[in-house]
Amino acid sequence: MSDTDVLDDVVADSPEGLREQALRRVKKRRDLHTHAFAYLTINVLVWGVWTIIAVTSHSWFPWPLWLTLGWGIGLAFNAWDVYFRQPITEDQIRREIDRLQRHR
Repeated sequence: MSDTDVLDDVVADSPEGLREQALRRVKKRRDLHTHAFAYLTINVLVWGVWTIIAVTSHSWFPWPLWLTLGWGIGLAFNAWDVYFRQPITEDQIRREIDRLQRHR
């Protein structure tokens, strides 16, 4: 994990830090949208090829399903990271420090 990843996990407390975090989050959303566009474009293409092959050769095994499902799982994790993962707060850090000190 890089220093930038760690910084994204903890809420910044300065205006400059918040701006940097906001910029990184906007970039992550933009990257997710690019990822989703590539996923849709490639899947439409692959399923189109499968349809042509299936109609001409009467082979109906949906082999693009593996690509769609596998890549879709990756895309779902990417979306979770961008939209649902919350940064760590100072309060959570303090509570964890207190818990660690109690268990010494």
